[in-house]
Amino acid sequence: MNEQILQEITDFCRQRGLAESTFGRRAVNDGKLASRLRNGGRITTETLERIRNFMMQGSVAPVKRRILFEGPQSVLPAVAAPGTASAAQGIGTDDPQRNFRFFDNRQKYLLFVNTCSEKWEIANRVGMELASIHPRPPAVRVFDAGVGDGTVLSRVMRNMHDRFPTMPFYVVGKEISLEDIRLTLQKMADRFIEHPATALVLTNLAYAEAPWLSVKSISAATSMVWKEVALEGNTAHAFEQQITGLESFLGETWKARVSPKSGNPVYERPVVLVLYRADHKFLLDQIVPKPGGTVADYDLVIASQPYRARASLEFKAKRVLAPLARALGPGGRMIAIHSYGHDPGMEIIHKVWPDDHPFVHTRHDLLKAAKQELGSAGRDLNFNTYSDQRSLFRYDMHTLPTEISSSIGTSTLLAAWNAAIYVAQVEDDRLSDVNSDRRYIDATRDVLQRQGGLWFYDESFVISRRRE
Repeated sequence: MNEQILQEITDFCRQRGLAESTFGRRAVNDGKLASRLRNGGRITTETLERIRNFMMQGSVAPVKRRILFEGPQSVLPAVAAPGTASAAQGIGTDDPQRNFRFFDNRQKYLLFVNTCSEKWEIANRVGMELASIHPRPPAVRVFDAGVGDGTVLSRVMRNMHDRFPTMPFYVVGKEISLEDIRLTLQKMADRFIEHPATALVLTNLAYAEAPWLSVKSISAATSMVWKEVALEGNTAHAFEQQITGLESFLGETWKARVSPKSGNPVYERPVVLVLYRADHKFLLDQIVPKPGGTVADYDLVIASQPYRARASLEFKAKRVLAPLARALGPGGRMIAIHSYGHDPGMEIIHKVWPDDHPFVHTRHDLLKAAKQELGSAGRDLNFNTYSDQRSLFRYDMHTLPTEISSSIGTSTLLAAWNAAIYVAQVEDDRLSDVNSDRRYIDATRDVLQRQGGLWFYDESFVISRRRE
């Protein structure tokens, strides 16, 4: 019964452009209705009748996606609702690329990564682990569990070339977002020039599948798309042209939908894209993967922000950390990184939502849960929490030296507010309560002026496999 009513709610929210929490509040005055149902919660027949009456009445007019910052144009600039351009191009509301939270927050994500140094600092922290790995022939094997826009991976690959200039690279990146795959590929042409002995694999598979490039269900296996691209030429321009030529292929195959059970994005069809230089095919013959599954045995696994902060401890350990730990080879290391809080960013959040605490699980909690989940399979693994001095690191929002003064520009305030709500993973429907006044602007200005800027803390920990 839960799955049936959840599917009905999901379909209704897609058609009406509603967040599930908004639906719950309007239908039965319970913003957590959908999440309770997903977690096995029960509802009375009376509640079920209220839900279905609400959907049958269709009393809620279709709404636009929520504007992030609202207010008089004389004070704050208008920000277009996400997806407006696509709608103008004739893309219907049933397009799976636009129907769930992951893509709704695209503008927040891009503004955050372009105004804060988190990606740089994460790459630096990951680089510290390169000194501790011990690659074995035939290649240095790296798995990125969430490529994002490719900034971290490309910087790590530069670091790898500096440390291992003559070793072939086998690099696998998991990413379900089509937009991020496009951004990542734009950064890779130069990597094939500096380090030609590189086999790069991008896939949208789940955490339990991606390290092995193999799906578990028969239906998914029959629909898998496996594309191998041998890049011709020897210039970055030539490689870029061929990579850009993959645009139509990606648009047709790299699609996602929302899972009615978990509410998380999942692939419509499993895709594996393999790229390497044609003039190095002979050298890479033992490295380029083939359909049917491949050995994992990674020397380095990067798990940067691989889960939502508010996800359950069981989900983080069972669905993310444990599968990635199993993919480590002898002497391999997995570094996991997530937001820590206790910084000026959280000061802003607490000024608006005093009781909000998004970062509920520490590295100690996660490592303990992962160790329990792995059981006997974790006997040859080390679970390294490290000291705060090594585990924690800071990143900043970029500002000019004179930008934080008695009069802070609107663009700086908006960027700082966006960074704070993005890191704290504040849902869009909660923003409607504060966008109607200037509370968030005043809170942001106060913290920036008092602290002289804005910064955040990330927390890292390492799971490593003993060497043979």
